[in-house]
Amino acid sequence: MAEPSKDSLLKALTSRLADFEASIRSEKIGTVIEVGDGIAKVSGLSEVKAGEMVDFGKNVFGVALNLEESMVGIMILGDYLEIKEGDTVKSTGRILSVPVGKGIVGRVVNPLGEPVDGKGAIKEEDFYPIEKIAPRVLTRQPVNTPLQTGIKPIDSMIPIGRGQRELIIGDRQTGKTALAIDTIINQHDQNVICVYVAIGQKESKVAKLVAKLQDAGAMGYTTVVLAGASDPAALSFLAPFAGCAMGEYFMDKGKDVLVIYDDLSKHAVAYRQISLLLRRPPSREAYPGDIFYLHSRLLERAAKMNKENGGGSLTALPIIETQAGDISAYIPTNVISITDGQIYLESDLFYQGIRPAVNVGLSVSRVGSAAQVKAMKKVAGKLRLDVAQYRELAAFAQFGSDLDDATKQQLERGKRVIEILKQGQYEPLPVGQQIAILYAVVNGHLDDVEVVKIKTLEKKFYDHIKGKKILAELVKDGFTDKTEKELQGLIKEVKELLS
Repeated sequence: MAEPSKDSLLKALTSRLADFEASIRSEKIGTVIEVGDGIAKVSGLSEVKAGEMVDFGKNVFGVALNLEESMVGIMILGDYLEIKEGDTVKSTGRILSVPVGKGIVGRVVNPLGEPVDGKGAIKEEDFYPIEKIAPRVLTRQPVNTPLQTGIKPIDSMIPIGRGQRELIIGDRQTGKTALAIDTIINQHDQNVICVYVAIGQKESKVAKLVAKLQDAGAMGYTTVVLAGASDPAALSFLAPFAGCAMGEYFMDKGKDVLVIYDDLSKHAVAYRQISLLLRRPPSREAYPGDIFYLHSRLLERAAKMNKENGGGSLTALPIIETQAGDISAYIPTNVISITDGQIYLESDLFYQGIRPAVNVGLSVSRVGSAAQVKAMKKVAGKLRLDVAQYRELAAFAQFGSDLDDATKQQLERGKRVIEILKQGQYEPLPVGQQIAILYAVVNGHLDDVEVVKIKTLEKKFYDHIKGKKILAELVKDGFTDKTEKELQGLIKEVKELLS
């Protein structure tokens, strides 16, 4: 093949030079003066913004957190062992954002939105900043639509509404995560997008949860954001904000979203670690002074938007782990004061076999019956009273043997109520079935059934009423004379089947 002549090469070069335009590009750069434990201190970067991403090269990024006179404190988002003193750092001009869109639904991602489930790249539709000002009062509307958890004691006595922030609090191994996972499973026909944020969790535990969600068909509407126990503290710190941003995308589209933060105790510890390394002054229990603001600015992003602003909602279920049941510790009291109520799970109840181990006396929902269907509101009033009276009388009855008939009857009914409120894990119940069985127990229809046979009767009752029109009628119209008579007839039929 003949080589090109000098003339043709010269011609090609001349035409290229004719099209060449010189452009000037300025970059803000700095120099690493200290690095260690996931934190870098950098001089220069004079125009960097708080929360801005910076590039260390070698595919390692960081986020500017401390803006001081002589240097910038940066949290490193990758392997800090790659970075050396004297390295050059560039500003990116981009506030830390995560990819959002339908592509992340059904996936397991890290807090930067990168897939960790081995199912290939994610097709994002947009990028949302992880920090965002919470919706203002005038853009919100009152919480009035129930978010059904499928768990009897919660849907009846501590109801959660769409757009609410309800804290799940308790010691380790009391069923906090199980309660959250049941709530996700129960959303399969409720048109709710779910985001489960695992903060500092064992990856083996999260793998089991993902497998459980897949078996229940819940991964089709769920995203799992994973900051594992072996990941740097920076990722644990970012995880809830990233999960919230992913949920906000759907809220802005007018959809209902449920975000679970599991758990904010580990999140606070990660933030404490980062703050102490950045030499921020410590406060109570060595937490930084803005630890309250950290959680309040996250949880205030949960809202039910009004029609002019899309009408979507974001419901937050933060989880807090207590030590030896101490709900008056620093982080628990902080988060209790931010949220619209708490579900308190107690170790003693859990070991007695009362599961879910909800302590009805210490649990509260500040939205309350505004987020309940009419029929549930009717049975729940009696139920809370029965449970409270039983707890009081049971403590009193331990000391006295001579009890009057009214007290004995109250105790017997209480035993049956507690038995009905027990529920297996991964077995959420439709609200119609919950109303029917709770109506039966609080109105004394099960007083003549032995306590040991209550669970058997409950199972037979669900089988007997499954698919019947009365369930839909109860949810839609509440109790009428017709539905009440029909329900009493169904209860009688099941009791006859049992005997």
